[in-house]
Amino acid sequence: MLKLVGIGVLIALAGAAALGFWVHGGDVAQRDRVWAALLAGRETRPPVFDMAMVEGLPPLAQRYFARAIRPGTPLHRLVRLEMSGTFILNGNAMPMQARQILAPAGRGFVWQARIGSGLMRFAGSDGYLSDTSGAESWTKFWLGGLVPLARMGGSSDHARAAATRAMLESLWVPATLLPQMGAIWTETGPDTAEVRFAATPDLPPMQITLNADGNMVEVWALRWSDANPDKAYRLQPFGRRILGWAQFQGFRIPSQVEMGNHWGTPDYAPFFLADITAAEY
Repeated sequence: MLKLVGIGVLIALAGAAALGFWVHGGDVAQRDRVWAALLAGRETRPPVFDMAMVEGLPPLAQRYFARAIRPGTPLHRLVRLEMSGTFILNGNAMPMQARQILAPAGRGFVWQARIGSGLMRFAGSDGYLSDTSGAESWTKFWLGGLVPLARMGGSSDHARAAATRAMLESLWVPATLLPQMGAIWTETGPDTAEVRFAATPDLPPMQITLNADGNMVEVWALRWSDANPDKAYRLQPFGRRILGWAQFQGFRIPSQVEMGNHWGTPDYAPFFLADITAAEY
């Protein structure tokens, strides 16, 4: 009898492993499909930047573009990033390596990461895609490719939150912030502005703060999120602080960032700190 029980346990474990392997394979296929769909939208012959393109914008916006895009730079609106840094989960700081593809606001992104070390290392991706068939989004991470740690998505709440993330990360694609690309700037102070996008009219605007040189130093927006004690979706501030900048292919972009929920409140605590090590437009 014990032998039969042991065989049954082994069969059950093998079945669970096979199911985990199959589900994980589906998650990888979704990630790769969306990555390829976003990459296929890359312009091969985009226009090049000229400061005449921002004439008539508020002075703060002109200050930003004079710093962010070198004249003559091809205005690619898609970027592939590589980054390293720290991810903080339940108060534990873990090493993180990631790559990301980011398309214009309203289109989508994929963030693929490896987090942690040793037996506690896990991997997976966040993603969002909006097209004529609708929107899809996900957060899916696995331990060892077999044990699911997080598998979320497939809801309008999750997609709405992901859309705001895609908008905020336009800071890494300065061309998407041009009025010719559908960005609408409103100056709100000597160093602050809000930016809306024609492609995402229903999202609360992105709020930007610049320093005297024209570099972004803070970016935030009200985001639909359940990152709160009630685990209930609601609008709450989500933002990032920019600690360094670097040049990549004619664009000057944030190269050191920290971000977190409850931006600007006593509950703010960054959970993501990253250095951009490569950017390909």
